[in-house]
Amino acid sequence: MNTATKRDATQILKEWNEGDKDAPVRLMPLVYDELRRLGAAYLQNERPEHTLGATALVHEAYLRLVDQNAVNLQNSLHFRAVAARAMRQVLVEHARARNAEKRGGKLQKIYLDETKELRQEQDPDLVELDDVLQSFASTYPRESEVVELKFFGGLKESEIAAVLRVSIKTVSRDWTFAKLWLCNELTARGTFA
Repeated sequence: MNTATKRDATQILKEWNEGDKDAPVRLMPLVYDELRRLGAAYLQNERPEHTLGATALVHEAYLRLVDQNAVNLQNSLHFRAVAARAMRQVLVEHARARNAEKRGGKLQKIYLDETKELRQEQDPDLVELDDVLQSFASTYPRESEVVELKFFGGLKESEIAAVLRVSIKTVSRDWTFAKLWLCNELTARGTFA
């Protein structure tokens, strides 16, 4: 997203926060391409028969964002972070629904690019990863935000620092700690071999 578009998106987000009901409609054309790229990145390493496409993922996540009663999005980076969280929820719910259809069969895996940094011998499935992240968030809320923004939002450390209003060093330490904690937890659960 170029600087002028970010400025326009930030202004529209401000208007949305102030109750402008038309703001989400004006925002979508400005952020759609970036959200589509983010959605496509989530699904890039997906199994070939996966039924959820990037367009459907973006649309479902955007509908969830628009449907929120209390919107408080400060800028385009914050919007991207919230959109990433919505996409994560869509993917997890899709995986849970697919697993439920299998009546307790082996979980289908949904692979994400960032798992390369967490990987040992195999990737975790998204449902298991979501469960571990929820446990992590209950004890380490800021570190969990770092994981979500980097892992699901695709934000750089400098962008995460801006969203969370902390230093880049803090983000780097949080990310290192989170990777170790998550790898240990996933290994203990038998997700990693």
